[in-house]
Amino acid sequence: MSLEVRSPVAGRAVAMTEVPDPVFAQAMVGPGIAVQPAAGPADAVAPIDGTIMTLHPHAFVVAGEDGRAVLVHLGIDTVKEKGEGFTLHVVKGERVRAGQPIVGWNPTAVAEAGYSAIVPVVALDAQAEVLSALAEGDVAAGDRVFTWDA
Repeated sequence: MSLEVRSPVAGRAVAMTEVPDPVFAQAMVGPGIAVQPAAGPADAVAPIDGTIMTLHPHAFVVAGEDGRAVLVHLGIDTVKEKGEGFTLHVVKGERVRAGQPIVGWNPTAVAEAGYSAIVPVVALDAQAEVLSALAEGDVAAGDRVFTWDA
């Protein structure tokens, strides 16, 4: 069964290797894609239908009913901001729909604070060969960024 994984933010889809963090760039937590977000305040939205398994101001994981889980990380090293500038719209354990707002944030403020605002979208515990149709170029929040084949 194929799972359509959608972009949590508007911006430009780029290869995971462009993420300035070796954990993501080398796909240590899983393969996926990254989105260089558009400027200004925005909501990061759920990439799939599922349950919020992990929720931090700077990152969240949504697991689908079949157990496949997608990590969304809002910027690199943004954990150092201790939640400042991030607004949670859901709680851990909540069921969400793809496109539903999860975290409010401002990529411009992240960049101004000296961090990369790039957003890795990771298929947790997956092999790269099960991902297909990886997006390139401009994407809107909610656009498909890759297909995850079971």
